[in-house]
Amino acid sequence: MQEVATRGAVPASLPRASRIVIVGLGLIGGSLAAALRKAGVGQGDDSLILACDPDPKELECGRRMGLIDAGSTQLSEVIEGATLVVLAVPVLAMGQVMGELGALRGRAAGDLVITDVGSTKAAIEAAAIEAFGELPARFVLGHPIAGSEKSGVAAANPELYQAHKVILTPTCATDPDALERVRALWQLTGAEVLEMDVARHDQVLARTSHLPHLLAFSLVDTLARQDERLEIFRYAAGGFRDFTRIAGSDPVMWRDIFQANRGAVLEALDDFESGLARLRDAVNRGDGDGLLATFDRASHARHYFDTLLNQTSYQAEYQMQESAMLRYRVAPGGSVTGRIRVPGDKSISHRSIMLGALSEGVTEVSGFLEGEDSLATLQAFREMGVAIEGPHQGRVTIHGVGMHGLKKPAGPLYVGNAGTAMRLFAGLLAGQAFDTELTGDTSLTRRPMGRVADPLRQMGAVIDTAEGGRPPLRIKGGQALKGIHYDMPMASAQVKSCLLLAGMFAEGETRVREPAPTRDHTERMLNGFGYAVEREGDTCWLQGGGKLAAGPIDVPSDISSATFFLVAAAITPGSDLVLEHVGINPTRIGVINILTAMGADLRLENEREVGGEPVADLHIRYRPLKGIDIPEDQVPLAIDEFPALFIAAANAEGTTRLRGAEELRVKESDRLQSMADGMSVLGIDNTLYDDGIDIVGKGGDGANYGGGRVDSHEDHRIAMAFTIAALRASSPIEVNDCANVATSFPGFVELARGVGLELEEVREEQA
Repeated sequence: MQEVATRGAVPASLPRASRIVIVGLGLIGGSLAAALRKAGVGQGDDSLILACDPDPKELECGRRMGLIDAGSTQLSEVIEGATLVVLAVPVLAMGQVMGELGALRGRAAGDLVITDVGSTKAAIEAAAIEAFGELPARFVLGHPIAGSEKSGVAAANPELYQAHKVILTPTCATDPDALERVRALWQLTGAEVLEMDVARHDQVLARTSHLPHLLAFSLVDTLARQDERLEIFRYAAGGFRDFTRIAGSDPVMWRDIFQANRGAVLEALDDFESGLARLRDAVNRGDGDGLLATFDRASHARHYFDTLLNQTSYQAEYQMQESAMLRYRVAPGGSVTGRIRVPGDKSISHRSIMLGALSEGVTEVSGFLEGEDSLATLQAFREMGVAIEGPHQGRVTIHGVGMHGLKKPAGPLYVGNAGTAMRLFAGLLAGQAFDTELTGDTSLTRRPMGRVADPLRQMGAVIDTAEGGRPPLRIKGGQALKGIHYDMPMASAQVKSCLLLAGMFAEGETRVREPAPTRDHTERMLNGFGYAVEREGDTCWLQGGGKLAAGPIDVPSDISSATFFLVAAAITPGSDLVLEHVGINPTRIGVINILTAMGADLRLENEREVGGEPVADLHIRYRPLKGIDIPEDQVPLAIDEFPALFIAAANAEGTTRLRGAEELRVKESDRLQSMADGMSVLGIDNTLYDDGIDIVGKGGDGANYGGGRVDSHEDHRIAMAFTIAALRASSPIEVNDCANVATSFPGFVELARGVGLELEEVREEQA
């Protein structure tokens, strides 16, 4: 069973006049009592919190602190009428307590529910079966992921479970009412309740809790047995203190845990010892890159852990959906002036990591886009053993491993929302010796991957997809690829790039013909890395078996990101804006050509070439636009920019017609439908077609449409397009689901406000 989050559910309440018995009034049991008291249990609802503990001093302390109403050292004296029993004793003591409870169950309420807090579920499940003859349907095994090195009821903390996870491990025979009652118990403490099966729980906790405790105990014991231990401890700094803090935990409890979860702990220890042996070998050999790869991978994994704890966005959807929906609220009107530089080109950022990782030598990258998509690509290569320093203020250093130096990742490679990354990875990984799986967020798993999987299979790759050719992609390694001559049925730079990357690992020539020009970053960058790619007319090709040589890369600003501000200035009276260092690759300038054809006052200044890519400063002032028939040969050159261009069309005089753009149907959303729906909400006249749209603009210098709430359909470009639409709206525009803007354009909100938009971010808890 997969982990199931129940955080979004409406918390249930415990039945009135509940009689809760906590067996074991230590830190965990005492903190549960304290949290329930804080939530109002036993305060005017006729409920009682009782306790059983072998130490009468602990019971007296609990009474003095107001945590319990009564207690006894004998379970028989508090079980009468009990509706909920919480077993909070050491794991190896569970069997004895359950045996006693089994003999007394008849004195409890008829609807008695039993739960526990033990950190090893298989052992407790086995103890329950031995004590009761079966796992009772109203026994819900549970484990709060919270604690402290302190012990005893005096250390009880009513906030101990707040925003922490509690894992329940119900079976198919578990009574639903009992499960809801235990869920309500923990929700009252402020915990997030999850469900997981017993075996999975014990495997996960062996690695994330039990192993760290074992290592902390071992390190402190090793140092404490040395003659210089006083000197060692005197000079130990914060890192030693932080890591070894948990070695102060209850030794008896942890002895029981390690004995109860022996198998899973040994598996985790085996994995750790293997990793430690690799590190020892790297230190012994002076392998700096090997050490850096491990440390950097660990550092960023730790950062990922922090983001999960803090519920920030860095790949967090891989584990769970964010609890809050981000909405933009944009006031009507405003101006667009200034001089700005938008983030680096996402397409080039992706490819810089990929080619740098496969090259021989060190690649220095500046201007790297530190967005979610690019970071996902970077992290995937870390997981395949590549040492990568940064990013830091757009600078990344990649220690290449060569064409065949990647290592099998420990699990699936998560690429977030990046369709470019997934399709290019498919080609790159088809030629590796190891099996891999590519997965992504919910939006990406809806996008078609057959367009790359099918030609790769023609080359000899073995790739499995989900239904409909969608992610995840499972790629079998060790296949002998052969070059093919492929006529693309649809213009797509991602498909072309995928096949060229696979072709580097294939025998013979790989030749790709495109029906219309697409962005050529892959061809330019391969040549820049010393891997020859030829082109003649509409066809490009390369020979397999070559090598890549590292070199510096200066990533220009992304013209797709610049587009939103180009259109913002183009539609807003009085605007005067300069966008610096923007990439103007001939295969990407469709937006410049289209805006110019519509009458925009747009000039290219300071044109130059950086690392094989042409760049310029784009200077745009307001001038009334007119509707046009968009030339079909410009469609592939502006495929990602159309959401913003549709807003330009809505503010142009007359009708703008687009055809031959069926590719927009299979982006992060169906962009034709998404934009048409949103424009209709605002009152913009449009007619949708299978491969395009007609948009009737009003022109003029006033408001050209109304406001309202539109959906982005989790598509960052839709969200940003309707944000700039507010500049010419008569009332505020609100855009739902804007969290994904960070995937392509970190800092968009700050830049938008900086040039004159009145943009507010609103977060709402999802029901």
